[in-house]
Amino acid sequence: MKNLAEPLASLIRPQNLKEFVGQEHLVGLGKPLRLAVENKLIFSFILWGTPGTGKTTIARIYADSIEADFYELSAVSAGKDDIRQIASDKNSSSKPIVLFLDEIHRFNKAQQDFLLPFVESGKITLIGATTENPSFEIIPPLLSRCRVFVLREHTPADISKIIDRATRSLKTKMTNDVREWLSEFANGDARQAIGLIESTFNLYHSLTIDNFKNAIQNKFLRFDKKGDEHYNLISAFIKSMRASNPNSTLYYLARLIDSGEDPLFIARRMVIFASEDIGLAQPTALVVANAVFAACQQIGLPECAINLAHGVAYLANSAKNRSAYDALRAAQADVTQYGNLPIPLHLRNAPTKLMKKLGYGKDYEMYSEADFLPEKLKGKKYLS
Repeated sequence: MKNLAEPLASLIRPQNLKEFVGQEHLVGLGKPLRLAVENKLIFSFILWGTPGTGKTTIARIYADSIEADFYELSAVSAGKDDIRQIASDKNSSSKPIVLFLDEIHRFNKAQQDFLLPFVESGKITLIGATTENPSFEIIPPLLSRCRVFVLREHTPADISKIIDRATRSLKTKMTNDVREWLSEFANGDARQAIGLIESTFNLYHSLTIDNFKNAIQNKFLRFDKKGDEHYNLISAFIKSMRASNPNSTLYYLARLIDSGEDPLFIARRMVIFASEDIGLAQPTALVVANAVFAACQQIGLPECAINLAHGVAYLANSAKNRSAYDALRAAQADVTQYGNLPIPLHLRNAPTKLMKKLGYGKDYEMYSEADFLPEKLKGKKYLS
């Protein structure tokens, strides 16, 4: 049996939202990206999410919906001349121009400044894709002209549906236990699942757990691309700190540095970790993490690797307490569920006589132990 003539990921790529799996918070009925597609709304946006969550597919579906000329570039290799050429094509076409810029966080400030006027003028409708926080990686003027949509890792159920589509395309079968194993192994990354299916099928023409494991070990079939390996490394790095294991944390730190990772990327993850995982158990962890970030900015590699090592050893050895993080997520869930609940009158600002007459700010006591939550949430405890 011959290998596939076309990559499996390309063969099974969804052509519309009906075929798309996952990201219901964005593409489900009444959700923002579905409404944009259905109503052919033209605007620039950023897709922020981990590898294999559907960023490229969503961009293609959106561009098709507005009948645009679609251009796809990687910020790793693209430059100003590419942007200039795409913008010039607008003069010879009546269609909108959609530029999908993968890894937009790798565009430097000068390149983003160059892109900005084309987005401002509407010559180019930009769809940026990034695995990094856009707040840190994209210049404010460009970010302010784009909506940001956060993509979530696929659930095992999502991955299972994608696996079924892949096996149908290959006209082969997979048992339930193998599907369950692969769904968990993919760790939310559809591209990883598809890549492993393709590699294993090309080698063995049979999708069993043993065959999958053999394909993973085959040095000629490493399906992790640089971006995926980068994500796996940072995941192992963070999970080692979370487990209070300084030895494995330092090992993965060394791997990240050796791979050429930006030290500021590592330091940012440490700042986030200090509040998310250590939190109230050791508040000074945030001070240390911020000091490491500042040191990386001021010193740079190779010397700032010492600062990173100092910081991660401290964070890994610190006590852990996620209560503040969990409390925030619980409060956000209530905001999502209940919307803008009325603020109790005694907590409202009263800058005018009319507002005071209506009871705004009445009976407010500065150090009261009263419940200040909206009526519907009275008695709710987010932080115990």
